[in-house]
Amino acid sequence: MTPDRWTLALDSGELEAPSGAVLVLQARADSDFSALGEVTCVQGFAPDYDRLEARGQNVMVEAEGQFASALVQITKSRAGTFSAIAEALGRIPPGGLLMVDGQKEEGIEAIVKQLKRVFAVDHVYSKAHGKLAWLRRPDAIPAEVLDWIVTPEVGEHGYMTVPGGFSVDGPDRGSEILVALLPELKGRVADFGAGWGYLAAEVLAEQEGIETLDLIEADHAMLEAAQVNVEDPRADFHWADVTRFTPDAPYDAIICNPPFHTGRRADPEIGRAFIQAAARHLTARGRFFMVANRHLPYEETLKSCFGSGSMLGELEGYKIYEAMKPLGKPKR
Repeated sequence: MTPDRWTLALDSGELEAPSGAVLVLQARADSDFSALGEVTCVQGFAPDYDRLEARGQNVMVEAEGQFASALVQITKSRAGTFSAIAEALGRIPPGGLLMVDGQKEEGIEAIVKQLKRVFAVDHVYSKAHGKLAWLRRPDAIPAEVLDWIVTPEVGEHGYMTVPGGFSVDGPDRGSEILVALLPELKGRVADFGAGWGYLAAEVLAEQEGIETLDLIEADHAMLEAAQVNVEDPRADFHWADVTRFTPDAPYDAIICNPPFHTGRRADPEIGRAFIQAAARHLTARGRFFMVANRHLPYEETLKSCFGSGSMLGELEGYKIYEAMKPLGKPKR
């Protein structure tokens, strides 16, 4: 496995070793930060947070305090990346080292181009289909950098969404179709991959037979938005990886519009893992309702995890499934 670019740049002598505490924003669980010295990782995505913590890294959901240097690992969200860069600059002193790292397929070249337009970038180190750029924080942070900071906001649709997150401009059309086609639900219900809470909010508003509804979401910022959007007292919020989450008791129904991207690539394995998790956490008579883009191959997984099922509809490029008789569920 090729070492991380900062390790290679340090070993080559092109990058000077950072002194003091280093803040790593959008820290990835598969990265090796040992070459950077004393590191504090910030990560709001539960699977990466859990892995970093299991490795013994100092990790938190949101940054606190000041640091000598900072590293920003970019994501597919350009807005989120620039917001992280702006935050990093605010947490290091004038002259402090800022590093920005990412792959070409994630858009690092556009990020570096913008950095060069605003700052005097010291160096750009290219390796392993990506780039690491670094610079020293100026005494005064350029005013336009303040415009890079993004925060959740309520749109014309009436919901708070997270810039750079899923469906930032309003409800996803697939979720709207799923809400329209859902039958009456009763008892304990869960929303797997709840996002900023559209499905849960709409279903709770329409259905009185639901006793409780658990929103399980891995993205901390999205879950915080959901807590604003879903005011129904029957709702309960869980920051967790759906595939590792264990509820207090099985559910009578699970609704789901699963994510299907890893970075910029479509990855049906995420949806398959959600289906498998649903089959584990439903009662014997529990039902699973899922919406997915028509091209995603989930049918075989549904058949292997459930004894029966049907398609509630196929329209506008989406398929809406109902699955019943979960196989291999826990006996509780």
